[in-house]
Amino acid sequence: MTKSPYLNALLAGLYIIGIVFLISALAKPNTPDNETLLVPMMMLSLFVLSAAVMGFLFVGEPLMLYLDGKREEAVKFFLTTVATFAVITVCIFAAVFYVV
Repeated sequence: MTKSPYLNALLAGLYIIGIVFLISALAKPNTPDNETLLVPMMMLSLFVLSAAVMGFLFVGEPLMLYLDGKREEAVKFFLTTVATFAVITVCIFAAVFYVV
């Protein structure tokens, strides 16, 4: 957990990029005929891990601020993190539409 909402949003974006590269690398050798129960287990585990990481990055510091009695600062931190991540998401969408 960092004290910067911008860094938290950036770390969330980098985490997603890392996961995409990992899934891409793992999926290439697999074919539909080769699918087992391990793939759904991997995806569900990844979902739970991602929820935990994103919860930590998005809610960790605002929760600490809120518990310290700094409600307005906590709300501002959370909304700044979400807004920054929204900008990152829009940039990714723009890049997809630009490439395709």
